[in-house]
Amino acid sequence: MQMWQGKHFSITDPKDVRTVIYQINETEKEFLKDSPKYTVQRLDFTEEMRGDVTRKTFYVDNPSEKEDQLVILSFGKDRVVVNTAILNGDRIFITKKPLPLKYNSLYSEEEIELKDFKYTPNLKRPICIIDPETTEEVKPKLYFDEKTNEVKGKCKLKPYKSYFAFEIRDKKDD
Repeated sequence: MQMWQGKHFSITDPKDVRTVIYQINETEKEFLKDSPKYTVQRLDFTEEMRGDVTRKTFYVDNPSEKEDQLVILSFGKDRVVVNTAILNGDRIFITKKPLPLKYNSLYSEEEIELKDFKYTPNLKRPICIIDPETTEEVKPKLYFDEKTNEVKGKCKLKPYKSYFAFEIRDKKDD
């Protein structure tokens, strides 16, 4: 029988706020030469309505033995609050020292296609684009770039719509 190993924690979202959390993973050394140094993975969660607030329980399926870095994105009506945290043992600590996180708002009056962001060999990516209205990810279409011999992704963004994008970078890339 297979044992499930993981951790979970809960937060409470006020009315009109939707929080999503991503785990930051460092790419394995054997793939590091031709891959992004960091990748992001959205945490699964369950929701429970409690009056005007929503209690969300987030699940970290593969916690590290030391600590896990998290990006916490709370989407409100016209803004996004970005926090970083450390999951260490059974405790979460909001970090005082920010991670090298680059984020931006994307908007165009024409349909655009973002492409050429690299994936690791196990198909993890360093960048994430989110629809702030639904907090759902814009799913990239994967393709194989024969010139560079790499798996890459591209996303189509709808016109007259805002998106939130973030990427984890190495400090020396800033």
